[in-house]
This record gives sequence, structure tokens and C-alpha cells, in this order.
Amino acid sequence: MGGNVVLVKDLMSINPIICCVEDNFRVVCDKLDAVGANCAIVVDGDSNVIGLFNAEILVKMTAAGISPNSEIGNRFKKTQVISCDLPVDKLSLGDNDVLPVVDKDRTHVGLLYKSDLLINTSSHRWEMLYISLNTVNNPALILNESGSITLMNKPMKNLLQQSMTKASGRDDSTAIFRDILAEVLGSGSAKVEDNFRIDFQTYTVYANPIIHRSDVAGVVIVLEENRSGHTTDMEDVRNYGDILKTVFDTAAEAIAVVDEEGYITMINQSYSDFLEMDADQILGKHVTKVIENTRLHIVLKTKQPELAQVQRIKGHDIVCNRIPIIRGNRLIGAVCQMLFRDVTDLKVVTDRIVRMKAELDYYKKQLIQHQSTKYTVEHIIGVSEKVVQLKELVLKVARTQSTVLIRGESGTGKELFAHAVHNASPRASNPFIKVNCAALPDNLLESELFGYREGAFTGAKKGGQTGKFELAHGGTIFLDEIGDMPISMQVKILRVLQEKEIQRLADSKAITIDVRVIAATNKNLETLISESKFREDLFYRLNVVNLDIPPIRERTEDMPVLVNHLLRKLASQLGCPVANVDRSALDILLKHPWPGNVRELENVLERALNILDGENIQVKHLPLYLSNQGVTEGNINGLTSLKSAVERTECEQITKALDRTDWDYLEAAKILGISKSTIYQKAAKYSIAITSVK
Repeated sequence: MGGNVVLVKDLMSINPIICCVEDNFRVVCDKLDAVGANCAIVVDGDSNVIGLFNAEILVKMTAAGISPNSEIGNRFKKTQVISCDLPVDKLSLGDNDVLPVVDKDRTHVGLLYKSDLLINTSSHRWEMLYISLNTVNNPALILNESGSITLMNKPMKNLLQQSMTKASGRDDSTAIFRDILAEVLGSGSAKVEDNFRIDFQTYTVYANPIIHRSDVAGVVIVLEENRSGHTTDMEDVRNYGDILKTVFDTAAEAIAVVDEEGYITMINQSYSDFLEMDADQILGKHVTKVIENTRLHIVLKTKQPELAQVQRIKGHDIVCNRIPIIRGNRLIGAVCQMLFRDVTDLKVVTDRIVRMKAELDYYKKQLIQHQSTKYTVEHIIGVSEKVVQLKELVLKVARTQSTVLIRGESGTGKELFAHAVHNASPRASNPFIKVNCAALPDNLLESELFGYREGAFTGAKKGGQTGKFELAHGGTIFLDEIGDMPISMQVKILRVLQEKEIQRLADSKAITIDVRVIAATNKNLETLISESKFREDLFYRLNVVNLDIPPIRERTEDMPVLVNHLLRKLASQLGCPVANVDRSALDILLKHPWPGNVRELENVLERALNILDGENIQVKHLPLYLSNQGVTEGNINGLTSLKSAVERTECEQITKALDRTDWDYLEAAKILGISKSTIYQKAAKYSIAITSVK
């Protein structure tokens, strides 16, 4: 604390979450969720504070359907900032529940919540005061500028009760200090007076002024008994006086303290004003005689704190804390702290907290839904023996923590199986993070997977970035297209699997993680190993449990149920009636090799629904490259027209080339020796397109 004044930096919450306008929704969600916070400071490119991003904004973004990958941009609350060196008694939060705190260089250093302002300047300081007061054996008290006793410890109370007949107030009990009080109040300086006589005993009086906003607001008086062989550590006494002055100077709550017998030994001005009584009418009296409906005497018996209790005083339903004060194993008193002078004040704050809590819970649910999986084992459609066995294996594997390698052609639904494993596992309620190893450039893959510290490289975000492995802590990370991962990254993935820890770019600190790895590929990893394009040791680490997904052509008995399932799903998405497939069209679907697997089948069925002119999908509703495979008009003795044969061959080759290049049209065009515009034209002609695997 600065002198006798409580500053903002004494109460603020440090290490706030920092984000910038370039951060995306997902990054901010993850940062907030990791520490259970509901508010982040937004800074510009020069690290200047420009506003706050809170749970309310997150909820609105989610409700508006804004993509989690969207940048924050201007979606933050502009707000004032406060200096960390600002005295609390000069601060007004207004309607703000929280404000960002900056230092003299305008650099963000913390957040000040209204709850910090209400709570941190409260009972623990008075408890510390009372404990300090009773720890020192010397008689001590505080007199205000009028000569009334504001605070007094038990030794002083006993001394004055023995010397006079009263323990407080503007009477003979304080008259003995009148001259000392007047001198210290007039000079504003400390005074030490030896041989000060009370009854038959002499004392040394140490009187220190209490300075409040440059004015002398009162005097702390500590007595030291003059007797042979007895000494007191005056440094402790002075420190004790400083504590008294600081607490008296900064306390704003209504506070009352009783001794172990229930007699009031301390009460501040705020409480006496609320009771509409002078301190000299209160101190020394039993709490039950002064404060109506009190339970402080009961707290002394139970030694159990009573927090946020409603108590009716003078027609007001106040909210207060009642806390026993225990030193060592001995009860020495209790303190009552009034939090709110009326329940209506509490209701205003409570309503805000409840609203914010509800919004935060909603945001967390949305975040969990976004990070978790959509599909379970029930979404794996098929009645063939291969599919049934795979579903049984998924349920068995899900119970373990072993790494899983999913293999299969493009479009077979490898991600669906990854979802199913995660959802059936004990990690189902934790994050499921997907990384497409083929979609990210080599120079970005490492930073995406492991994250980086601020300043790690040119263009690095302010505050750094959390990597995918950290985001997946406690859950599952799905490394799709693992066969396309560069060799340099394979070494680092191998270390993660072996050591269970990661290291951010430009950071020497290792971070322990608990992540289950599921990898998938449509590549032949054994061939890649022989070509030195994939590490053999990583292959064995990944291939603990192997899920080999069969293509459609190897499970034709699943075609009818798969078609029906896809038609129902597509009809729901497109808002059209559920259609049936007639026998002739189904025969054609059964004969097609489906190089694009479920992805290609779903695309064909969606096209058919869009051009359907009845209740049944017929041959005429199927793409030309499919219908030309079977018995069509112009088929003579098993031969088709040359045009049909050419079109069928073109369609098959284009589909295979796209599948081989993961639907990269430019690469596929190069393989086929045609231009990019030509492949787009022919893909449109034959209704070849890629859709997401469902």
C-alpha cells in the first residue's frame, strides 16, 4: 500500500487475460475458459488498452452465428481505464462491474472488479487489526478529532475500567489524554510522554497522528508500563500504530468488534452513524444491548462464521458477515461487517452477477458444443459384417487411452469414426480438436500445433498463441491427413507421444499435456516409409489400434440403408420431402465403384433431390456418368455409343484424379494434362463435386 492510502493496485486482479483485435473468437474463448475468467482486456497493435471483451459479447456473437474463427475486430466494449496509483477513495466505477488498470506508461497491469472493491477493503483488514490489537499486550486506543474513542483493545479497556468507572466516551476515561490529544491534533506530529500517571502506575505514552487527506483525523495512543526489568520492542509498537492508522484511514464499511464475552470494543464511524448513536454510547456495552437482532454472541459460542446473512436493523434488512476471531486455539472475539445497508442494494448486485453467470454458462456450453464432437457410434450406418465389427471395435477402443490410427480411402468417413471414439470415451465432455495436417503450410503447422510466445517471429500476435495440443488438454486431438505431415514435424509429434509434453515456439518451458491422439490418413504409410517420407518409429507409435474403414464397393449390402439414411438427412437440410429410390436407379448405384465413397454418394443424392419432379429418384435423375454405366437407350448387344463410353471414362478419370489429390483441382488438372478451366467445366458437366463427410 502507498502510505496510509489504499491504491487501486492494492485491490486489482493481476495477470488479466489479454487479447487483440486480430484474435479470433475461439482463441479468446479458450483463454477465458482455461482460467475460468469472464472478461479480457483488448489492446491495439501498440499494446494500448482500447476496451474489454466479456462473456456478454461472447454470448451475442454465438447467438448471431458468428464463426469461431472470426476475428474480434470491433466487437468489444469501449471503456475508460484507471491508473494503478489512483487512491481507492477517489475512485468511482459507476455502472461498470470491471475496469482495466494501467500503469504510468499506460501499459495494462490488471483488472479492478467492483466485487474486489466491496470485499478486499473489508473484514480481513479489520480482523488483522483486531488480532494485531490483541497480540500486543500494551493498552492501545484510537481517539477521533473530537476526543471520542473509536477503537480500543482489551488491555486498554481493562485499564480504564479499573481506573474510572466507564470504558468509553467523552468523559473522565478520555479526559486523561486531553492534553496529549490537543497537542498532537494541533501539531500533526507524534509525541512521546514519559512518566504519564494513571492511578498508581506510570506509563510512557506514544501518541501518533492519523493523517487522512492531509488532515489530522485522530490519534493512536499506545501505553508502555514503566516497571523494572520490563521492556517493550518499540519498533513493534510503532508498526502496530501504523497498522491501526492504515486500517482506520481506508475502512469504509460499517464494522463492529466484540471481545470474547460479547462486549463491543471497537466500532467505526460508519456503523455508529447507521445506528444513529455516538461511539461513547456504544463502546463497552454488550452487543445485544446495542444492535438489534444481532447474532455475534451466538457466533462466539459456535465459533462458526456466518456469511452474507440478512439482519433487520432500524427497519432495514441489512446483509452482513459475522466472523469469529481466533488466535492460535483461543477465541478472542468476533467481528461484524455490514456488506449492504439494504437488501435492495444486494439485489442489484446479485441480479448483475446472476445475469453474467447465466451468460457465461451459456457461452461455456456453446464452447463445449463447438469443441466437442457431433457424431457417435450410432451415426455409423451399415449392416454389413465389416461395419458391425468396426462399431464393436470402436466401443472397445474408446475405453482405453491408446493412440488410434484410422485408415481408409477419401470419403469413407474417417472423421466420423474419430468422433465416435471420442464420444464413447471418458474424455467425451472435454475438447475434441481437429487439425488437418495437409491444409496448413509447413511453416505454420508447428505454431498451430504447439503455439508460440509473444515475439516468437515477425507477425506473431500480441500475447502469443495457445497451440492445438494445449487446447486439447484433457480431451482428444484428431490429426487428419497425417500422411501429409512433413518429416520435420513428425519428429516433434513423436516426442509428444513419448514424453507427453510440448514446448511453445521461442519458449524454453516444457508444458505437460494429457491428450489422446487419433490420426487418420488415406495414404499407404508403409509405402511412404519405404520412400523415406514417413518415420517408421512414428508409424508404430500411431498404429497401436488400427481402424481400417472399408470403401462402399466392399460393402454393397450397406448401400440401401446408407442411401435411405442420407436421403432423410438431406431432405431435412434442404426442406423437401423424403424421396425413395426406384429399383433401376438403385441397381445403377450398386454397380458404381464409388471412388469418392460416401462423399460422392451424398453429392449424387443431393443433386437428384434438387432436380426431382416426383416422389421417386429414377435413372434420369442420376448424373450422366452413372446412368451410362448400365443398360441405357442406345445400348446394343452390350455396347454403348462411343460418346457415352468417352464420357464415362472422362468422369472416372477426373474423379480418381481429384480423389488422389484430395480434391485439389489444379493438381488434378496437371495429372490429367488439361487446364484448370477444363477440369472445372467437365466436373460441372458430370456433377462431380466434393461435400463434407457426414
